[in-house]
Amino acid sequence: MDIATLYNANLNNIITAKTAIDTLFSAFGKHMESWQHEVADKLSASHWTGSTSVTAQGRIRDFGGELQAAHQELSFVSKALANAAEQFALAQSHLVNALDDAKKAKLNVAPDGRITWDNEPTSPNFAGTGAEQTATAISNRITAALNEASHADQEISTRLNHFAANASNGTGLDAATVAKDQAAEQVPAVGTDPNSVTSWWNGLTEDQRQRLVRDQPDRIGNLDGVPAVARDQANRITLRQARQDLRIQLDHLGPEPPEKIAGMNGVVSNPDHDEWERTKTLLAEKLAGSNAIAKRLTTPVDGTHPPTYLLGFDTIGNGHAIVAVNNPDTADNVSTYVPGTTARLGQISGDIDRSDRMVSSANTANKQAGNSRTTSSITWVGYDAPQSLAPEAMDDIYAKNAEDKLQSFQRGLRATHEGQPSNNTLLAHSYGTTTIGYALRDKGLPVDNVVLIASPGVGVEHASDLGVDPSHVFAAQGDADPIQYSPPLEVSKAASNAHDNLLTWGGFMDNPDHHLIHGRDPSVPDFGAQVIPTDPGTGHSDYWRDKSTSLEAMGKIIAGVPLS
Repeated sequence: MDIATLYNANLNNIITAKTAIDTLFSAFGKHMESWQHEVADKLSASHWTGSTSVTAQGRIRDFGGELQAAHQELSFVSKALANAAEQFALAQSHLVNALDDAKKAKLNVAPDGRITWDNEPTSPNFAGTGAEQTATAISNRITAALNEASHADQEISTRLNHFAANASNGTGLDAATVAKDQAAEQVPAVGTDPNSVTSWWNGLTEDQRQRLVRDQPDRIGNLDGVPAVARDQANRITLRQARQDLRIQLDHLGPEPPEKIAGMNGVVSNPDHDEWERTKTLLAEKLAGSNAIAKRLTTPVDGTHPPTYLLGFDTIGNGHAIVAVNNPDTADNVSTYVPGTTARLGQISGDIDRSDRMVSSANTANKQAGNSRTTSSITWVGYDAPQSLAPEAMDDIYAKNAEDKLQSFQRGLRATHEGQPSNNTLLAHSYGTTTIGYALRDKGLPVDNVVLIASPGVGVEHASDLGVDPSHVFAAQGDADPIQYSPPLEVSKAASNAHDNLLTWGGFMDNPDHHLIHGRDPSVPDFGAQVIPTDPGTGHSDYWRDKSTSLEAMGKIIAGVPLS
């Protein structure tokens, strides 16, 4: 695929072909109705009996099934042409936009894709001091557009050849063949039981799987029950497209409006500037997060950088991403880490770093225990987390809205895991503990261990209410962590806290009960969790410090090694 071919492609030809197939599909459907009414129904209503009648009516029924199969195959051809038209149009628009931007930047794009520009500052065609960087970015966009078109070309060719072969050799009249083609055309909806998704995926051929990854990466990449390797392949495609789209949106944002404008009562803030600034900040942050993920995915694998898999990605709202360090489908130990307040796509780099640290800590624990078990740690920013301590983090709606998503993801991990069941840990920090607590309480999650770090409460009064063996529920709270002062919203709980604090200060109580904003403090004895030791001076974000007591404990729990 070259620039001229894609730029000058007349996509109306594909639409014309689709229209012709749709006309044939409609006419064929009417023929089937006529045949059913004039032949099959009348024969069935006749009084013809005997062995010849049985044979004839059986063949008529079979023929009816063949007609249904052929009709369905025609619909697949129509859909294939529609998909091709959409993909070619998207690739063509990406190319046209890149060429237009090159022209605006005074860059010259040759037919073979080479980009040149005028470096003479006094020339009216001077491209500016940043021309080389701009040229590189546009060159990458042109290459990506050509690759999109090449994939679309290959895909439509493969699919049409397949349906043509079905028609010529007669397999297109077979219900079983049509059922397989149907399965390849219909991706299960979001929310489908992950076990059903896995069964569907296992029933596809490798060619069908790869086509779905290429054609519908946004759906396959975020579908629980699809294996990690395929989700990663799909999400890398989505990530590449998203980074390009975010850059284009930033480039086309337009000049910055004036910060102040004249109003009836003097100079006032310009609402257009505020909106422009908000949009620019959000786009830039999502692009930064996307770039951080891309950098990590392409980092050479070594002792400190295990292989990374992108299990979920989108730029909706503040953006979402699910990143696994090591393959969870093959690991012996699988941990899902759910961050809390301010978690979003733009902030994911630090959370992935925590997953790296937990994998390293778990590997050390396994080595010390004398085993070679492997570990995967997943950073799950798959929900809309609160973005402020007040008022958002005071509201449990964010946790409630995440319940179904977290349940589906955890069930998907079980459905796609290979070999013996893994030892699965659900670990969260801050508001993330509220999120997993609600899901455990209301949905029940297939996990072996629960770790609550710096929790403001998890919606239950006791570890046994989480649906997991209380001896496998762990909690940590540093002595310098201000989360311990998050006040409960219920007056009765606040009064109980004050009562216990007075008794403790007076020396009459050693283990006071304590309630926080979303429930009982998981680190107090009455909650019933195993308390993870922390180093003196541990603040709200200090639990993952190198060689810290808390990080060592997290590694042991994830590895399935006793704390003591």
